[in-house]
Amino acid sequence: MVDGSLFKGIMLLSLPLVLSNVLQVLFNMADVAVVGRFGSAEALGSVGSTTTLVTLYTGFLIGLGVGINIITAQFLGAKRDKDVSQTVHTSFLLALITGVLIWLITFVTSKPMLMLLNTKDDLLDGAVLYVSIYAIGMPAMAVFNCGNGILSADGDTKSPLTYLTVAGVLNVLLNLLFVITFNMSVAGVAIASVISQYLSAILVTAKLFRVKNACRMSIGNMHICLPKAKKILSLGLTTGFQYSVFAIANLFIQASVNSFDTVTVEGNAAAANTDILIYDIMGAFYTACASFMGQNHGAGKKDRVKKSYYVSTLYSFLAGLIFGVGLVILGREFLSLFTKEPAVVEAGMRRQYIMGFSYCISAFMDCTIAASRSMGKSLVPTVIVILGSCVFRVVWVYTVFAYFHTIESLYLLYAFSWTITAGAEIIYFFKIFKKQNGVIAR
Repeated sequence: MVDGSLFKGIMLLSLPLVLSNVLQVLFNMADVAVVGRFGSAEALGSVGSTTTLVTLYTGFLIGLGVGINIITAQFLGAKRDKDVSQTVHTSFLLALITGVLIWLITFVTSKPMLMLLNTKDDLLDGAVLYVSIYAIGMPAMAVFNCGNGILSADGDTKSPLTYLTVAGVLNVLLNLLFVITFNMSVAGVAIASVISQYLSAILVTAKLFRVKNACRMSIGNMHICLPKAKKILSLGLTTGFQYSVFAIANLFIQASVNSFDTVTVEGNAAAANTDILIYDIMGAFYTACASFMGQNHGAGKKDRVKKSYYVSTLYSFLAGLIFGVGLVILGREFLSLFTKEPAVVEAGMRRQYIMGFSYCISAFMDCTIAASRSMGKSLVPTVIVILGSCVFRVVWVYTVFAYFHTIESLYLLYAFSWTITAGAEIIYFFKIFKKQNGVIAR
């Protein structure tokens, strides 16, 4: 990561990450597709209505993994093996504890939260059932994202991809078995996801016990190092919170969507799978940006730090543009994977037309946030995100959307909030880059 072509290196690191992230998306996407095609419209709406709430908690765990990735990469770049080992073991235990806590929180709060979102009465029971079961997989998801962050920081993105491939295939097979053969509908797809998540967590944990360098885990070293825990929590929790902020803002958006008829809600649920798919494809480049910048920052190579940011942002922008427009062109075919009802497909296309041309804007925001965090700064980027992508969206809901009350006026808030947040994040990043001038990790 600290030598050679950045265009080639970032792309080679990102491609397995793209596939890994897509496979993670397939856990929930397969749930929606199977219940939509082989279940009922109500089952589709029930599972789809949980997307925002599930993202609230899973996004936090993904963000925690990103924070772990950055810290590990910094110490690897600085060749501080003892610090790497302490970070790996502390991260694993903290991730496991965090996953268990989120599981318990989700189980207790799922129904009140779904009611707060104005989930339709005919969808509520199914949505609560899905979230309650799905939450059992949170500890496994936390462990996998921790392991993925550590291995990616070391340049190994192929192993997590392999494990997710195996788990993803199992997830689809179990979905079909539980829904078609046993007629378990919502409960069946949730159970299938949980089993698959634990398989991926077991596989990535086994890999960490087998690696040959400082990232190797061992039972004898399995303890929490308080100084490393403080550093991990400082960056990891703020990163996780940033991911959750989007979901918090989206709670208000989901509540607004729920103010429309059931067909619109179901169409939005089907089309929202596009969001998750493209976000995670673009997210691979954010992780690559953090890994490359973290290692080069640790090695004191300031020119490669800045170039890593430029290359990652370019790749992410192009990914958002190409896949976004592609899913507009093939939108009806894509939505038909999740529903058999033409009216629901057309409702989903109203979302596709706007979002397909908006995703690429988020590259400038998210890559810049990853860049700032790789420089050791997490608080200010999080505050900017809260203001630009949470507060702004809530204000939009109660002003612009309240005035027009059309589904299009609701979807447009994404592009506007990304643009405002990206501008502020870019200004902050170049300010701290100039100030630090390549100071190595401490």
